[in-house]
Amino acid sequence: MIFKKIIAAFLVLLSASAFAQENLIVNTHNRKQVSLNGTWHYIIDPYETGFYNYRYTEKGEKDPEAYWNNPEPHGKTDRKEHGYSDDYTIQVPGDWNSQDDVFKYYEGTVWYQRDFDKPKLEENERLFLYFGAVNYEAHVYLNGKKLGMHKGGFTPFNFEIPQEMLQDKGNFLVVKVDNKRHADEVPTLNTDWWNYGGITRDVKLVITPQNFIQQYALHLEQSQDIEKAKKRKKYTISGHFKLNSASAEKITIEIPEIGLKEKVDISGSEASFNFEAKKLELWSPKNPKLYEVKFTLEENTLTDKIGFRKVEVSGKDVLLNGEKIFMRGICIHEEIAPEVRRATNTADAHKLLGWAKELNANMVRLAHYPHNVYMTRAADSLGILVWSEIPVYWTINFKNDAVLDKAKKQLDEMIIRDQNKASVVIWSVGNETPVSEARTEFMKNLVMHAKEKDDTRMISAALEVGYNRGTNYIDDPLGEYTDIVSVNEYLGWYGDLPHAKVKSKWETAYNKPLFFSETGAGSKGGFHADKETRWSEEFQEWYFEETLKMMENMPDNYMGIAPWILVDFRSPKRNNPKYQEGWNRKGLIDDKGNKKKAFYTLKEYYDKKEKEFEEK
Repeated sequence: MIFKKIIAAFLVLLSASAFAQENLIVNTHNRKQVSLNGTWHYIIDPYETGFYNYRYTEKGEKDPEAYWNNPEPHGKTDRKEHGYSDDYTIQVPGDWNSQDDVFKYYEGTVWYQRDFDKPKLEENERLFLYFGAVNYEAHVYLNGKKLGMHKGGFTPFNFEIPQEMLQDKGNFLVVKVDNKRHADEVPTLNTDWWNYGGITRDVKLVITPQNFIQQYALHLEQSQDIEKAKKRKKYTISGHFKLNSASAEKITIEIPEIGLKEKVDISGSEASFNFEAKKLELWSPKNPKLYEVKFTLEENTLTDKIGFRKVEVSGKDVLLNGEKIFMRGICIHEEIAPEVRRATNTADAHKLLGWAKELNANMVRLAHYPHNVYMTRAADSLGILVWSEIPVYWTINFKNDAVLDKAKKQLDEMIIRDQNKASVVIWSVGNETPVSEARTEFMKNLVMHAKEKDDTRMISAALEVGYNRGTNYIDDPLGEYTDIVSVNEYLGWYGDLPHAKVKSKWETAYNKPLFFSETGAGSKGGFHADKETRWSEEFQEWYFEETLKMMENMPDNYMGIAPWILVDFRSPKRNNPKYQEGWNRKGLIDDKGNKKKAFYTLKEYYDKKEKEFEEK
């Protein structure tokens, strides 16, 4: 009987998770909404007492000892062994690790709770509860009833709130957040970044009409000859809509700045379209042009800011709007180092991307998971190309079909959220996954899935490489399926010293563009010595000098580099008591926000590469 209950509960959670993905609402910041950010209550629950009874089976919905319920004692003899108090509060959005020392190394369950009043709803309006991200597993309850659950620490989800569940005042919202690592999750047990737990991104109530545009994509048609289109000054725009329910209406698409107005017939809940647009300026790092686009269904209009560009691989080159580009990149973690916390807002995004612009980077690799929407929105406006990645990292369980499904789900949620961001030019399906037959089949499935979901971007992954002091050969079989060959390179830091790079040669088994998705060396900011002293800024500077010399001798398919990493970041794997102290020190900027010497070495190289491409 207990086993049947567990299976039934699992199926409910599975269906709720799938529901959250299928019904994901995009562009929530331009919809009618009520923010639930701010102060929440919390209970730390390492034994999950609020979820399981003493027999370790899930508590019933109306169990007064379940932490999603809040029964009030009626007399002094009544027993209640949990409660939410103003003495225990936490800020949302935000990780819990940075908000109180009691959370610093905590991995487990924390219950979040807050009240909200029913927002004013017009007739036939609907209400959804939206989370930008919760790390890692979230169970969501309202007024004692479960709305659903979601797995995945870096992608959004939402649930509709039935009207009958709402009270006019004091709606009791509870979220069980669990950031424990597991072997069959994505990411798995072993990562080289801090496992920040909590409701790390915005929470909001989204108010919609009865029938509304749930998802959409709008982009340049990929099959068109971009050079001919530029000469004609006439481009084909294509895309699709997904409505929340079936309709026989028309959707009007407007781009007022160029006088465009088109109507799209809807039959059912989905529709595809294409039409011509004149006088269009193409988006690029030099000209990050965004247009206000209006979508109108019935009497309701949704707006967005969208750039139009075409990115493609042509032989050994990457072309943006028909012109060869060199990606002057840098890797970034979603972390504000001086405050030792997750990045959460527009100011954080502009701080990180502002440093990238100071470096003269035109591209960022947002590693190793989808970053918050403020990053991709800022990249759109600043003209920074983006590599966005799911956390299929190192040793995922590649033989487990359920793990593959979890990875696909996170890939879907990443693509759905950011498919209208012109800045995002690469979807990455993973990082440094060890070669085996099972792994290659797993990763191939992800590549094919990404191509099926979105054919307007390149698909890649950080591949494996065979290091040699002479020739380094890239023949990872996954490279057959990715659009570009991307590798992480650390010769001179892991094994040998930087001077070994001068004679190092690189070859690939694939006639595709070659991109170095990582390279770097550690240094403690402010520690100075001769260049051969590990952990000194001078060693890191030497490493970059030799690396960039090596890059000058790359084969002709070399099209970019994104060194590791912009800023020092927290990692429990980095335990040198003098130079690391729980930090990965490969940042070009230290944990206090000070630029290291290597920052200027890389900037000089990027200034040179920019000039080279401008003169061609």
